[in-house]
Amino acid sequence: MSTDRYHNQFTISWDRLHRDVRMLCHQLVDRDFKGIVAVTRGGLIPAALIARELDIRLIDTVCIKSYEHMEQSSINVLKGIDHDGDGWLLVDDLVDTGKTAGAVREMLPRAHFVTIYAKPEGRPMVDQYLTEVAQDTWIQFPWDMGISFVEPLVDQLRTRKE
Repeated sequence: MSTDRYHNQFTISWDRLHRDVRMLCHQLVDRDFKGIVAVTRGGLIPAALIARELDIRLIDTVCIKSYEHMEQSSINVLKGIDHDGDGWLLVDDLVDTGKTAGAVREMLPRAHFVTIYAKPEGRPMVDQYLTEVAQDTWIQFPWDMGISFVEPLVDQLRTRKE
């Protein structure tokens, strides 16, 4: 974990992510969207879940690279979009500092921008979010983690004694 910015960690399981997305969808279900624009890569999975919950079939992407693992770098737009977002739902997993969100907002100023998680610095950039997370917290998303075997405690202790 980067010692400069992140002092805490928040681990999101697949079940938690799905529950959180569904809770956000409860706030969106009465709205009528033309489609979804997912901010890649983090917004892809939440966008797919939202599309299912709200029965939205038209999905596009804005492709932006702004992180190398835990270090934020300059904004690199890999793929933009050809409209202003009017009537569209813009989805990302997280708004952190707001730099990526600001670039996306410039491209799609009329979209309704939602994230599942929001940090204080970036929160003003989105229209809706579900959960606020402290600025100094690194979020571990399920797509960045793997499941591995954990040796039983008794075996760990037995190995140490040998």
